[in-house]
Parts: sequence; structure tokens; C-alpha cells
Amino acid sequence: MEAAVQWVRTTWTKKSRGGEAATRRNAAPVGFALPYERASFPCEQAPSPYERAPFAHVVRMHERDGFAPYDSREELSKVAVQLREADGRLRVLPQVWSRYALPARRRRPPTVRLVPGQWVRWQLNYRFSSAMGIRGWTYWLDTFNIAYGPVDADAFLSAPPVFIDERGYLR
Repeated sequence: MEAAVQWVRTTWTKKSRGGEAATRRNAAPVGFALPYERASFPCEQAPSPYERAPFAHVVRMHERDGFAPYDSREELSKVAVQLREADGRLRVLPQVWSRYALPARRRRPPTVRLVPGQWVRWQLNYRFSSAMGIRGWTYWLDTFNIAYGPVDADAFLSAPPVFIDERGYLR
């Protein structure tokens, strides 16, 4: 299965729920250029690591760092998304992190079935409380950019052909 997977997580607290901090948070990108490795490839642009190994490009942005992006590679098995290839299509369904997180998700959208060359952007948000409510709320926005087949490094910088918005009201 050839797939490019990018997982972008933005994390914040109540401090970034309004004013200038919320403006900075809302300006944080939801798609990034995919990293390319140039080691030992004679061609001008090396093939993506996603074409060679089951890895995902993971980008984290936190309120405490001013929403500066930090990227890494993770094994695809550690990314909370189900990917299955069937009938020449890629079935995509992100997993919900916790049934105790808000907002409650009673009905979820069906899986997306991508044809080769197509990609989806799927967004989910969460609100968590600390154990026993000692600390304040923590908020997450998870964005999954997933393409079926090889894509250009800048594919996730454009508007997606398929967009699933599973964000809910967080209060």
C-alpha cells in the first residue's frame, strides 16, 4: 500500500481561547510540506520516505511554544487512523482518542474511500480535563492529511479534494 500520512496536532489551554492568543492558534497551518530525504539519491528530488516505509509525518504545535511546528516521523502503527486497501481504493477512518473526551461523538461519518492520487483532510477536536479536575482544560485539534499513492511534497499545502469536519462545540 502506498500512502502518505501526515498527522498535525495543535494543543492549547484556556489561555488561547480568545483574543490575540486565539488568533495565533487559529492561524496555525493544518497542512505542511512532506519531508524528503536526499541521502544517496542521485535524482534532483528524492522519493518520499512514505514510498519506502510505513511511517507518518507528525507535526506538533503547542500553546507554550507559540504554536511553532515541530515535526518528526512516527511508525504508522502509532498513528490513530485505520487504513485498509480494498478493491483498488484506500479506506480511511481516524480513531477517536477517548470516549471520555468531549465533545461526545455518538454518530461518526463513514470511512472515506480514496482512489489513487486522491487525498483527504480529516479534522477532529477534543477537550480533556486533568485527573480529578485539579488543572484546567486542555484542547486538541487533530488533522489527518492522507493521500493514496505517491504525492508531491507540497500536496498537503493546498485545499483538499475531500474534507471531513468532525469538529464539535467545545465550550
